[in-house]
Amino acid sequence: MAEIKAVCISNKKGTPKTNVYSATLVVNHGLDQDAHAGAGPRQVSLLSYERIENFRARGAPVSYGCFGENIVASGIDFAGLPVGTRLSCAGALLEITQIGKECRRPCRISQTMGECIMPTQGVFAGVLRGGTVGVGDEMHVLEGE
Repeated sequence: MAEIKAVCISNKKGTPKTNVYSATLVVNHGLDQDAHAGAGPRQVSLLSYERIENFRARGAPVSYGCFGENIVASGIDFAGLPVGTRLSCAGALLEITQIGKECRRPCRISQTMGECIMPTQGVFAGVLRGGTVGVGDEMHVLEGE
């Protein structure tokens, strides 16, 4: 079983996100009140809990939201899923649209650690069906949709 560990938003672009524990996913938009939400293929960003913990184990001083991720979940290797994969959580439906992204400039994490995991491990999704998601909710990879 996969479980949501954090739901993060920011009110301004270019700043780390804050774990708000629960937020509403809006169809074709992203997380309500998140500065990065909007139409387009990168409405919601996802990062695997295990990837964050592995990075922390190497000495990275990071907390949820530092990578700009909206949803952190354990038990799913998001970067290992193909574009088009659908994920369900608390009635909401997401579809993976992009794996990784290029950073425009070296971020604070990259400057401190020499690398950042978001460019290779971060995944983006569109919201196909809205709903409120929160810490502790189960997330499922839907097969064959």
